[in-house]
Amino acid sequence: MKKWMAILLAVLLTLGMTACAGTTDGGTSSQALEAPSIESAVELLTTVWNTYGEDEKFPAIGGDMSEENLTENAPGTFDVADTTALDTTLALPASAAEKIDDAASLVHMMNANNFTCGAFHVKDAVDVGRVATDIQDNVLTRQWICGFPNKLVVMRVGNYVVSFFGSTEIVDTFRDKLTAAYPTAMVDCETDIA
Repeated sequence: MKKWMAILLAVLLTLGMTACAGTTDGGTSSQALEAPSIESAVELLTTVWNTYGEDEKFPAIGGDMSEENLTENAPGTFDVADTTALDTTLALPASAAEKIDDAASLVHMMNANNFTCGAFHVKDAVDVGRVATDIQDNVLTRQWICGFPNKLVVMRVGNYVVSFFGSTEIVDTFRDKLTAAYPTAMVDCETDIA
């Protein structure tokens, strides 16, 4: 009996330590094959945002800073050609930008460190895991100047990577609503930043 308990404990500890390790198969798990049909990154974020009650929503902006993409109180499309803005605003490093062909964002209007979310469509399923890991590494190695977010979550929904960081309460709520809206969503990383 003690032997089985020791084995079970070892397995649980191993799983716990790899919670943010990502996958080593390059993202080719069956998860990408079972995903719901999603037309765009902005549709994915809008589906989640629309599940919020009016009393749950926070002041938000979406999209990049262009006149055609900037939205108020809703997710918006983010220009994938602007690799600098993808990195500085959404933490998608330039090395991963060539692997995506669509992006959207939802950011807390008062303070981006309260909540910043990016959704990215990865062109090739084999790159999904790599993109998720690149974003995770980019966020966790940042130098925060004026305050800092408490928590980071990186999830996959098919060939989409959704990353969001900010205050724990807002991040947890978004994670729960994303999971409810897309039951096949998978957490790649969930970790405290502080």
